[in-house]
Amino acid sequence: MSEECTHNCETCSAECGSRQGGGIEKAPPHYMSQVKKVIAVVSGKGGVGKSLVTALTAISSQRRGFKTAVLDADITGPSMPRVFGIKDRPLNTEDALFPCESKWGVKVMSINLLMENENDPVIWRGPVIAGAVTQFWTDVAWGEVDYMFVDMPPGTGDVPLTVFQSLPVDGIVVVTTPQDMVKMIVNKAVRMAEMMNVPVLGIVENMSFLKCPDCGREIKVFGDSHVDEIAAEHGLEVIARIPIDPKIAELCDKGELEEIDEGLLPNTDKILI
Repeated sequence: MSEECTHNCETCSAECGSRQGGGIEKAPPHYMSQVKKVIAVVSGKGGVGKSLVTALTAISSQRRGFKTAVLDADITGPSMPRVFGIKDRPLNTEDALFPCESKWGVKVMSINLLMENENDPVIWRGPVIAGAVTQFWTDVAWGEVDYMFVDMPPGTGDVPLTVFQSLPVDGIVVVTTPQDMVKMIVNKAVRMAEMMNVPVLGIVENMSFLKCPDCGREIKVFGDSHVDEIAAEHGLEVIARIPIDPKIAELCDKGELEEIDEGLLPNTDKILI
């Protein structure tokens, strides 16, 4: 890093390795990978449902006939294998590591697929975790993929920075909830995207409401939503509002999320471009 670096890429003039445009070349994909579009699913904090949104968006993409993959970059909190009901281990050869496939054909690579016990914690330091994410791009033979969705860990630390710098990210989807902290969540994610010169494709509000099973009234569990006004401030579009639905939780726990009703899938028209 340059001695002139101010640690703020937006105002700093130093050409150092932390800046996406500062001479860093993207990590080359495996020679058996042809990935057309890479979309990262991010948030400024944890617990908002990035993994759920990643999985639902991937399922929607696959149903629309696109060859779809999920790179689980949340190394310390991986959930993609469980959500997709994948229990097989990846094929590993001298030339490549091959992703597993879900029942409906979504390709998935996650650290939990490589662990002897999925309940074992990953106790690694940041650089090692970031290196593992890069290897999921460079060492995995993804084959032909129209859309790869990257399930990011929360925040703006080592792994998100590695993904933005190493992978050819075409855009991000920001996930938030209807709570008052929505402004902080969105601002953090959007600011990082701007600093990394990556376009924001839109915002997904998760846990938007709970529909009463008796009368059908929408109950705002977390209060009134502020996502529309925050989106307007950034010139962004709210592309989906996902409800709190016991059926979604049940399908995730069973590893059968791909069986979800079409009406509960987010509208991917603004993402799959």
